Formats: sequence, C-alpha cells, structure tokens
Amino acid sequence: MRVLSALLLLFPLAGMGQGSPIQEIDRIVALVNEDVIVKTELDQRMRSVVSQLAQNRTQAPPRDVLEKQVLERLVLNRLQLQLADRTGVRVDDKTLNQAMRQIAQQNRLSLSEFRTILEADGYDFAGFREEIRAELTITRLRERQVSQRIKVTDREVQDFLATMAHQRAPDDEFRLGHILIALPEAPSPETIEAARRKAEQVVEELREGADFAQMAVAVSDGRQGLQGGDLGWRKADQLPTLFADSVIEMSVGDVTDPIRNSGGFHIVKLLDARRSQVRLISQVHARHILLRPDEITSEQDTRLRLQQLKQRIENGEDFAELARSHSEDSGSAIKGGDLGWISGADVMPQFAATMAKLQPDEVSNPFQTEFGWHIVQVLARRQHDGTEDIRRTEARNLIRERKTEEEIQTWIRRLRDEAYVEYRLEN
Repeated sequence: MRVLSALLLLFPLAGMGQGSPIQEIDRIVALVNEDVIVKTELDQRMRSVVSQLAQNRTQAPPRDVLEKQVLERLVLNRLQLQLADRTGVRVDDKTLNQAMRQIAQQNRLSLSEFRTILEADGYDFAGFREEIRAELTITRLRERQVSQRIKVTDREVQDFLATMAHQRAPDDEFRLGHILIALPEAPSPETIEAARRKAEQVVEELREGADFAQMAVAVSDGRQGLQGGDLGWRKADQLPTLFADSVIEMSVGDVTDPIRNSGGFHIVKLLDARRSQVRLISQVHARHILLRPDEITSEQDTRLRLQQLKQRIENGEDFAELARSHSEDSGSAIKGGDLGWISGADVMPQFAATMAKLQPDEVSNPFQTEFGWHIVQVLARRQHDGTEDIRRTEARNLIRERKTEEEIQTWIRRLRDEAYVEYRLEN
C-alpha cells in the first residue's frame, strides 16, 4: 500500500493542494464568498480521490460526475476554513509538527522518510503540510461550534440500552453502506420531490445490480460518500436510529427504500453481517498514592517523598493507611488508594505501562503522569467479560456520535445555504 493511500483514509476531507502556489494559468472553477477555488486544486484532489478508489478497488464514476462531487467537498471545506479564520480558530506550528510526526509513525516511517515518499508520489511536502493544518483547523472549528455542546446523560444511556434490549439480535454486527441524497435546510416541495425521485432512481439501479460503492461516490452527499459510503461494522445497538429496525430485518445484499429525515433521503445496503463474540478484557486490581508538586515542593522532592513511602511499605507499613494519610487523590484516598478493577484503557498510558510490569503485591517506583507523581501496587489480575461495560461505553459514544453528526450536518447545511457559491465548471 502506498503511503499516500493510507493518508487519504486518515484525512478524507483534505483538499490536497490548497497550500500549493496558484499559478497565473489557473482557471477559477468556483467562487466561494470572496474566495476562489482554482483548477489545480480540483485536479489534485481528483487525483487523490481516484487513487483512493483504485486502492479500494472501486470503479470511479465518469469524470464530470466525480468532479462535481469533489468540488462540492472543496466548497464545504473552504466555507469552514473561512469561518475558522473569522472566529480565530488556529493551529500553531507545534501542533502541526506533532500531527505530521504521528502520521509518519502510523506509516512506520521517520518524518524524513515520509517526506521522501510523499514527494516521490508527486506531492509538494509544504503544500501537504498546510492541508493537514487545514484539516486540523476544521476539526477544531467543529469542536468549538458543535461537538463541545453535545451532552449525553446517564438516563439517555439507560433508555437506549433498555430499548435495544428488545431487539432480536442486539449482539449481532452489521456492515452497512450508506448513500444520502441531501436536502437544504428549508426545502421547497419541488426540491423534496426532486430529491425523492433521485433517491428512488438510485435504489432501482442498485437493486438491478449497480455497484454500491461506485454509486455512493457518484451521488452521495454523506460524509463517507467519496469512500464508497462504507460505514464499517456496527453492532445492532450502534445502528443509527433512523434505519436500525430496517437493518435488523434485512438479509445481506438487501437495499432499503429511501428513508426520509430532515437531512434528506437515506439509502442503506446491508453489505455483511456476523455474530458478535464475548469480549474479554484484561483487568488489574490496583491501588496508588498520588502526590503533586507545588510552589513549595519541587518535582524532585515529590519523587523523594514517594520513594520514602514505598520504602515504608516494603518495611511492613500498611499501604492503605499511608494512602489515606498522604495521597492527594481524594477519590481513592478515602478507600486506601484502591482504584478497583481497571483496564489499561481506563488510565493514562504511563500508568498502564507501569502496572503492566508489576507482579501481584509489587509496588512500583515513583513515576509521573500529567496528574502528578504516583506509586502503584498491583493486587491481582484477571480476564473479565467486559461485554456489558463495553456496551455501555459504546452506547454513550454512539449517542454522542449521533447527536454530533446530526448537528454537524445541520450546521454545514446552514453554512452552505448562507454562502455565495458559484460553480464555473465547463460542461
């Protein structure tokens, strides 16, 4: 797999080339408020999308169809970047450099090796770097405008799980394909009817054997449209509420009739299905003592105090009593430092790594996390059926994801409706 293809999966919204210098021979293909999108931007993004489709073995639709889809994504990105600029959303060089290193590491490359391969694929490194900055900026903008306002209550999680308990197969998993024929925020009856007819035509062609991924690339307004509309594997209780009931009754290969909501008409295909397995997770029963440096106590003095506490424990003093007397983690201190049964995912990476090296009853050397300095003792280990715990976590994440997705789509539609956009593609 070429590095570029992997990057496209990580940053599917990137415009690939927006940071490159605009030459005088460029032709304007779209006006976006007071800004423009030029032909080289569109061509570079087209090249990236076609490369990704080839990597996924999905046949690209006709060029004029794909150009319209890609150009609309560029317009939406440009509108969001314009808003970010107006509202002061920025990504500094330090954050950008860290992101670039992470991308290189995910491809098992050093940053210099990554740059060499990227340039061998024909991409300007400085331009690509600015595209990653743009993608991070859009993510920050969405977080500020939408995501940080999304709340999920315990009651919502309980109600969701109670509802899904009545489903016939709550532990089955489904892989879905999704196509959205979008509607504007306040559509006219004529607009709704035109979208309905288009959606019905898409369903008809799919049921007659048209390739779903190619159709999604050609017509879908969904966020995964240019990736073939693949939503990946989801459990029954993770399915979007809008079409959860339909999917559970479907056989592999079935395509739903158009399903309407405020965002438009949704078309879903059941690509595959499988039985979910019990998920065992490794857990540790641990307790710890936390000390924090302050204006009076330095980092070194804090570490030394913990080393002395460790020595006292090894000399026979009770860990729980020392935790109650000294630990600055008020939640666990009253329980003798007891953290209960936890997994590595429940704690900071440094904490998890330290626990992993300990034998039962062994006390660690002092180590540091962003919360302060710790010593930790492992009391026992076990393999735990975490299916229910994971289900609750997944339910909370799914509710948040649904709310966020709906709000982002509404927000983007409003942004698009309020903007001045003029296409200048050739016929």
